[in-house]
Amino acid sequence: MFFHELGHFLFAKKAGIFVREFSLGLGPKLFSFKKRETQYSLRILPFGAYVRMAGEDPEVVEIKDGQTLALKLDSKGKVTDIYFDEKDFSKGIIIRVKSADLERELTIKGYDQDEHLVNYSLSRETVMHYEKQSVQIAPWDRQFGSKSILDRFATILAGPVFNIILTIVLFFVVAMMVGVPSEQVSFGKVNPGSPADKAGIQQGDIVLSVDNTPIKKDTELIEKIQKSPGKELILKIERNGTTKEITVIPEEKSGKGLIGVEVGHLREEATIPKAASSAVTNTAKMTALILDSFRLLFSGNVGMNDLAGPVGIMKITSDAAKQGMATLINWAGMLSLYLGIFNLLPIPALDGSRLLFLTIEGVRGKPIDPQKESMVHLVGFALLMLLMIIVTVNDVSKIF
Repeated sequence: MFFHELGHFLFAKKAGIFVREFSLGLGPKLFSFKKRETQYSLRILPFGAYVRMAGEDPEVVEIKDGQTLALKLDSKGKVTDIYFDEKDFSKGIIIRVKSADLERELTIKGYDQDEHLVNYSLSRETVMHYEKQSVQIAPWDRQFGSKSILDRFATILAGPVFNIILTIVLFFVVAMMVGVPSEQVSFGKVNPGSPADKAGIQQGDIVLSVDNTPIKKDTELIEKIQKSPGKELILKIERNGTTKEITVIPEEKSGKGLIGVEVGHLREEATIPKAASSAVTNTAKMTALILDSFRLLFSGNVGMNDLAGPVGIMKITSDAAKQGMATLINWAGMLSLYLGIFNLLPIPALDGSRLLFLTIEGVRGKPIDPQKESMVHLVGFALLMLLMIIVTVNDVSKIF
């Protein structure tokens, strides 16, 4: 989540958008600090994160005609602070508001205590103080909606893209740690009593050919076995430096041949180019698997009980950590990729939906009513939270 929101954050800053808050977690704050204009927060619920950009939500508090305020001025006579609470009126000049524009003209007009009409210019960093809160104003040119479609599109897209980049980096690290698959296809764990076991296949055997057809990829071997239920296959293997032939007959299951053995590639020490290539290839393969899982989910072939929420993810993470650092890093990469691709789906409240609205705006030449778009995202967010609750309950029930 951190890298996802970091993508939004960096591109928002690059576009000149005022980022009000960068938060990790949801719910009440554990602690926060402010650097320059952005509040950085850590919240109590350890899932979810967000970047709050000016203009995405209704902007700060409204100043109404006839309202009494106190204005603090700098040495140039510009307003730096606006106080709403009467107890703070001693901190500035008291006026009764006639009109105010906090976004474009950056002015506030009103009557002083002598009933003289006065006009003050606001600093672009003017802070409004009310109900124990201090909120900086956001001039229109610092708001999300003021930027070009390209800048807004890039800011939203950056989150999922950063997830994908992180996945490639993590898969690269794993490749450097454990090596990359070589061109030699080998057998892994053999199931007792399986056709492979009965034929004498052993873990670590290197497969050279099947029926005199050279084997260079594990997918080639798997395809050959699956297409040959009940048929003899002659495997040429290498074991401890010796070449021998083994005959195996795949058993039929659901119309496919199986011999009951894991198939994979031997690993070799990775160079930087090989590790990079392996990372990109694995990311592409995982992307295809994730998209296929979404297809199964939306087609109804996967039930709610098959989904994992925060509790389930924490358990999987714990199990991965027990298997070693490489497994944990690999799992983190898979999780990051899933998050990135999931966010690209055109589901209300997700990045994909916001990108769709921006695309429609580009085609129409004008934006969709912000209130209508906000309502769509609000409903989508509520449904996602409901789904999160249901999945979390399922996770807990599986544990207990």
